[in-house]
Amino acid sequence: MGDLGVLTQTGDDVVLTFRRRFNHPAEKVWRAVTEEEHLATWFPQKIKGEWRAGAPLRFESDGGEGFEGEVIAFDPPSMLELMWGTDRLRIEVRPDGDGSVLTLVDTFVELGKAARDGAGWHECLERLEHHLDGAPLGKWGAGWPALFERYKQALGPEASTIGPPEGWQPES
Repeated sequence: MGDLGVLTQTGDDVVLTFRRRFNHPAEKVWRAVTEEEHLATWFPQKIKGEWRAGAPLRFESDGGEGFEGEVIAFDPPSMLELMWGTDRLRIEVRPDGDGSVLTLVDTFVELGKAARDGAGWHECLERLEHHLDGAPLGKWGAGWPALFERYKQALGPEASTIGPPEGWQPES
């Protein structure tokens, strides 16, 4: 399991930052964070829209529900920034020796969801790593409860007031 995300606060913004080193070239990691067939393995929703600054996006779950977003910045092959609902996500990919480093930054305003979202992004990044390595992915949500407990312990009670959505269950 990779390192836990780091929580910081700047003014009204709550920021979770994750850094992961992959034993894969930056170009391969970039494709995994921008191409539909790769995104489907690790990103929590389907992304509909065009990768260009200012373009509207739609995020849809398997059940058909969804929400809107927008591409804020797109600088291939190293950076994309988007609004994911009310969260601002920034993903950067940089070469690092014979591999690469991915940084994912989630900025939002409600501190109480930090542990929940931290566990979620942590699981997503683990799935991305398994996908890149060609390893089995397992079922969505299977590791989330244990990760949520780790994040609650690490980030504290004020960052843990909002849990999973009502009725949420890992994939069966």
